[in-house]
Amino acid sequence: MEKSWFKNYPASCAREIDVNTYQSMIEVFDNAINLYGDKIAFQSFGKELSYAEIKVLSDKFGAYLQNELGVKKGDRIAVMCPNTFVFAISMWAIIRIGAVQVSINPLYSPRELEHQLKDADVENIIIYSASTPILAEIIENSPIKKVIVAGIDDLVNLGLPNAPVDPRLKNTISFVDALTKGEQREISIPSLSHSDLIFLQYTGGTTGLSKGAMLSHSNIIANVLQFSETAKDYLVKGKETVITAIPMYHIFALTVNTLANFSVGSKNVLIADPRDMASFVKTWQATKATFFTGVNTLFNGLVHTPGFEDIDFSSLKLTVGGGAPVQEAVSKKWEAATGQRIHEGYGLSETSPMVTMNHSTPNGYISGIGFPVPSTDISIRDDDNNIVSDGESGELCVKGPQVMQGYWRNQEATDECMTADGYFKTGDVALLDEFGTFHIVDRKKDMILVSGFNVFPNEIENAVADMEGLLESACIGVKNEKSGECPKLFVVKTDDSITQEDVIKHCRGRLAAYKIPREVVFIDELPKSTVGKLLRRELRNY
Repeated sequence: MEKSWFKNYPASCAREIDVNTYQSMIEVFDNAINLYGDKIAFQSFGKELSYAEIKVLSDKFGAYLQNELGVKKGDRIAVMCPNTFVFAISMWAIIRIGAVQVSINPLYSPRELEHQLKDADVENIIIYSASTPILAEIIENSPIKKVIVAGIDDLVNLGLPNAPVDPRLKNTISFVDALTKGEQREISIPSLSHSDLIFLQYTGGTTGLSKGAMLSHSNIIANVLQFSETAKDYLVKGKETVITAIPMYHIFALTVNTLANFSVGSKNVLIADPRDMASFVKTWQATKATFFTGVNTLFNGLVHTPGFEDIDFSSLKLTVGGGAPVQEAVSKKWEAATGQRIHEGYGLSETSPMVTMNHSTPNGYISGIGFPVPSTDISIRDDDNNIVSDGESGELCVKGPQVMQGYWRNQEATDECMTADGYFKTGDVALLDEFGTFHIVDRKKDMILVSGFNVFPNEIENAVADMEGLLESACIGVKNEKSGECPKLFVVKTDDSITQEDVIKHCRGRLAAYKIPREVVFIDELPKSTVGKLLRRELRNY
């Protein structure tokens, strides 16, 4: 069926991908090793590992998991590490023995960690040494039997200080020792099908306990091919250098940076701590990066970091933004600094994640999340599941081979998020414009109802994003006797002289009266997830 967005597809981009190109992600790995064996796969703290070395190391670790720990096809294994060689090696070992990776944020609270370990029934965990106190708090209440501890200096060998292992943990082994044990054994590669699980990717849990999105080999193969097809005009196989600052445990970096770029022979420069912006900028200065992925807060932080404007960006070909909407003001600052606009994309854990990607079109560049990647359909629907007219807002619903199998052991939640005709309901409000480009309006749950009018926090945050003296902002709805709810804006400022009245005055020329914040609160820092998403819910405690 002809879709209005097909006119925006680059001439080189196919409308469909063939998921049967690969039987499993093991074939994707083998193909990359055969084609790019002598090329650099990952760089960390200036040290490098080739594709061939990644195979050798994942052989050793996979053999350890199978022969020493008895891991079988389908078993869940947790990886709780920052962006390091250990994450990449562990991931490929887990994939190649047919196990299922449960990626966990190293900064999780004990409660969050306990929930995921129990829910996924995880018996083995690879964990960053600095995170072991979190595990020690709850290990007695978890199914964990073996703890494999990774240090920041593992395989880098620069003398970086590894955090001590919490003494309350007993059945531990270092990652390096596990590799030594595995070297004496043989890895056994199982036969896998499209339907076999590869990841349990837990959602953020913004409305309660997080749920595990069941992603299959077919889901990830689809998204790897969809990315490669969509970005083919920018990528030269075996020649690209990507900087990975978004955490690899997040679905955006996991699929796009770590897997899709591996499949096309890219060199992946890992940033273990992107919050250390000064160090990050130094790494970039020494890197001829051709591809960068980020989120709005990361872009904003970089353009405000001294030295960033002095980087030679002549090699940079593609910048992709996702994870949260990219503000126009931030995009303009990025383009002014780098010479490259940010190509915004859209996706979720439940969609592996890519759903859309923005490109220049015959009508020029139009802000927004672009158009669906190949083999993907989007339907915008109202609360009664009726398809709305183009230009009208509704819930973005998506169908495609990258959509998850469902939520792990939670059929009720799975049923709630799917329409009768097989579309996944994202919870995001969006619209399709006359040019065939999609735009995210906001999260349904974040919408503010002011005297019967819908107000979306994104619109208010965008209105102040270009105000001089402000770094960033976040808006929530609070109860109001007259209007039911009203907007309350939290702001981080760089100019101490700015007042609440200044901010409200700035909004008056840009927003309808009912959208103007009734209260402006200045704070030192906005609460964010480790990937940089604004955590608006935490602002309700202020």
